[in-house]
Amino acid sequence: MIKRILIVKVTSLGDVIEAQPVVSDLHRAFPGIKVDWAVDSAFADIVRWNTGVDRVLDAPLRRFKKTRNWSDFQKICGSVATLREEFYEVVIDIHGVYKSAIISFLPRSQRRFGYPPSHLGERGARFAYTHYFDKPCSSVNAWHGMRLSVAQALGYSVDYSPHYGLTIPGSVKCISLENSKPIAMLFHATSKDIKKWPSDRWITFGQKLTAQGFRVLLPWNSPQEYAEAVEIVAGVPGAEILPQLTLTECAQLIGVSALVVGMDTGLVHLAHALEKPTVMIFTVTSRPHFGIELPGRSISVGDEDVVPTVEEVWDATKNVLPQRNAITYESLEASGS
Repeated sequence: MIKRILIVKVTSLGDVIEAQPVVSDLHRAFPGIKVDWAVDSAFADIVRWNTGVDRVLDAPLRRFKKTRNWSDFQKICGSVATLREEFYEVVIDIHGVYKSAIISFLPRSQRRFGYPPSHLGERGARFAYTHYFDKPCSSVNAWHGMRLSVAQALGYSVDYSPHYGLTIPGSVKCISLENSKPIAMLFHATSKDIKKWPSDRWITFGQKLTAQGFRVLLPWNSPQEYAEAVEIVAGVPGAEILPQLTLTECAQLIGVSALVVGMDTGLVHLAHALEKPTVMIFTVTSRPHFGIELPGRSISVGDEDVVPTVEEVWDATKNVLPQRNAITYESLEASGS
């Protein structure tokens, strides 16, 4: 019987979010198990919001790589001692690169699972593992694949919908919620320009939303993203640019939104995990492999080198909005003509 297990998934935001159902899978398979999680400090809040995680072991790896700050180095060293405080029956690395392999190797454990060398992000990471688990075939969605890998390693089955277990602390304070209109958050920004949906399509789509009574909000996290938001808002009467938000503030606002539409980014994955009506837009990455899909609530549109039209995104929006929202299917149908 496994009493305590360490999951290693260090980055990035969307990956850490989509890996959270592994926790509820483990609790279902091994009642009473203690699940710890090793993660980069930049994404540690996500794991802390999971009520099924006992300890979150984080270190500022990504920040230290950029700044070489002494205090961050001290925190990394301190995290090594923390990793060795507990004995783990099993360590599971579902990341598969050098940094996750090193983290997996450090704790006191005799069973350390990782991907086979041919499926590692960095083949040299294989030094850390005593056991390997299979990586599902390419036809399996990456997020479900992580669940299947852990289940295969530990001998249980996954035949039920994912449960993320995220509880966001606090309430929205970054903006006023006195406006009674349902909120639609548009995550227009991406890490690479090639992944973006054209601004003119965002403008047309935003106009459709405001015409149907949505309060359209645009978040941003860099000067370039702010400039892009300004361009979109200029063409969408009534749309608002949000102040720069922390991860927690953004999660709180997603939690009160009636609709989230955005690119293949971590915060749109968070909307899906928080069970909000969500549309994810793909332009250059694989929708079948990285998309979200839950009939009636979450849908992905577009694909590798297939940039969706406004009409396609609008049709997807109609498919995820429930009857309980202030915006009805009938009004959306009328606007889609």
